[in-house]
Formats: sequence, C-alpha cells, structure tokens
Amino acid sequence: MTYWYILPLVALASLLLTAVLRQYALRRSIIDIPNARSSHTVPTPRGGGVAIVLTFALSLLVMAALQLVPIAESLAFLGSGLLIAVIGFMDDHGHIAARWRLVGHFIAAIWALFWMQGLPSITVFGFSLSLGWFGHLLATLYLVWMLNLYNFMDGIDGIASLEAICACIGLSIIYFLSGHEALIWTPLLLAMAVIGFLYWNFPPARIFMGDAGSGFLGIILGVLSIQAAWVGSEFFFAWLIMLGVFVVDATFTLGRRLARGDKAYEAHRSHAYQFASRQFGRHLPITLSIGVINVVWLLPLALCVTLLGMDGALGVVVAYAPLLLLAVKYKAGMRE
Repeated sequence: MTYWYILPLVALASLLLTAVLRQYALRRSIIDIPNARSSHTVPTPRGGGVAIVLTFALSLLVMAALQLVPIAESLAFLGSGLLIAVIGFMDDHGHIAARWRLVGHFIAAIWALFWMQGLPSITVFGFSLSLGWFGHLLATLYLVWMLNLYNFMDGIDGIASLEAICACIGLSIIYFLSGHEALIWTPLLLAMAVIGFLYWNFPPARIFMGDAGSGFLGIILGVLSIQAAWVGSEFFFAWLIMLGVFVVDATFTLGRRLARGDKAYEAHRSHAYQFASRQFGRHLPITLSIGVINVVWLLPLALCVTLLGMDGALGVVVAYAPLLLLAVKYKAGMRE
C-alpha cells in the first residue's frame, strides 16, 4: 500500500468535481423535476455521477501505469464502464430509445468479459460447474442485469452511493484478510470516488447521480465480481452477498411486475425501498438502514464464506432469505 495517499486524493477530486457538475447542471437547467413516479419532491440537479466516472477512470489509469492493476483488467473496467457512462450521459441530456440502450449494454458486457476471459468454473454446493460458452452467455446477461438493477435502485437519496461504498470496502477487507492484497486497489478507488460524491448526494441530496453514474456503478461492480470469480468462487459469492439488498429488491420487484403483465422499462415507484421511504416519510432512515444491513448482516456472512469455509451458494441463500421477507413486507412490485 505504498501509494495509499492516492485514495484521499481521489475522494477529494470527486468531491470538488461534483460541486462543479452541480453548478453546470444548474446553469444548463439539467434538473430532475418531481412527477408522479418520483420519490423526491424538490427539483434537483442531476448528472453528478459523472464525477465518479471521471475520478475512478483517471485514478485507475494511474494505478495501471504504476503496474498495480493489470492492463487487461483496466481495459475491461474502463471500456465497459465508460461506454455505459456515455450512454447514460446522453440519456440524461435527452433520450435514447430503450432498445439502443440495451444494445450498448450488451456491447459493454461483452467487452468486459473478453478482457476478463469470460466466466470461470464456479463451485456451487460443492459441485464445480464449467459451463463454457453457455457460462459466458449467462455472465453477459448477469452484467447487463447488474447495471440495469443498479439504475432501478438509484431512486432515493444516497442509496446507490452507500451500497457501492459498503460492497467495495467490505470486499477490500476480505481481500486483505485472505491474503489477496493485489485485488484491493480497484474497489478502494471506486469507494473513494463514490465517497466524494456522497457528500453532495447524502439525504437531502443536492445533486442526483443520474443514469451515467448508476449504470457505471452497476457494470463496474458486476465486473469486479467476475474478476473475483477467477480468484475463487467464494469471492464471487461474497460480492453477490454484499450486493444482496439491491439484487433481491430489484429482481423480486421486476419478477412480480412482469408476472402482472407490466412493461419492464416503464417507470414506477414499486420497489421495496420506495414503499418504505414513503411509509417513513423520509429517505434518510431507509438509506441508513441499508447501510446497517450491509455491515451487520451481509458482511459477516461474506466473511464466513471467504474465511471460514462456508459454502458460497449456501451463504447467498442465507443472506437473501430475510431480504426476501423484507421485500414482501414492503410490497416490492405491488401496485401503488
């Protein structure tokens, strides 16, 4: 960790750049105006997630130049992440048809998997599964879903930022304790970039992340989990565990809406976290509660899987069971 001083510089750069982007959004009237589908009531600038994109990308290039991050992995992260960020940025400033956004999402996922050499064999309940090209197809769908679910879950102040910070710092701790220090840099850089942005996005938010930021976080976190799978299946499952709140809420909500005949791309306010925020009347308790769930429930289970030999798939089942109950309790996917 000779270059540890880079981490606070990344956070500071993100903090300052978000302030600049906020002023830019105000001058250009890039404002999220509340409507019937919104979870906020005050017009708020959007597009601040670009600060996360730029600071993470530049710091990762520095790490690659210092040979702390392999070139191939840097290309996987930067190529896929920047493509998704550009698509999101263009959509924030206008509109891109859903089908063309989806094409871009698949291109980004395929690019990342090309440089990551696809999906390795995964050990599930003691059985090693090597799926070949079918596994690569599943991994592509997985990455596309990860970036979209992250976009869906970025609906109240601070929630997407705090989820990314908890997951990245949690896995960095796991990598350190398990002797895989070489993997620490990328998630730590991402966490620092998000921390700088969170200062402006913490409830009540003074700027929103926008599609450029949320989609970028989703694809990068997904690629980080694929990277982890090459080290060991237990680390892949640890990422799934740490991202459990988002995975369960978004997937359960989408499944219920599709079963009812709703269109997947239609805007709505039927995620569990959205029902909960309306019930409590504020965003802050929900955002903080998700942070507590990550630290008190999900991180210990991820540690059990990676350090104590608990089966990874079993760890996911145990982690997700109460999250599913919460999704049901807070009416995820139900009509308002």
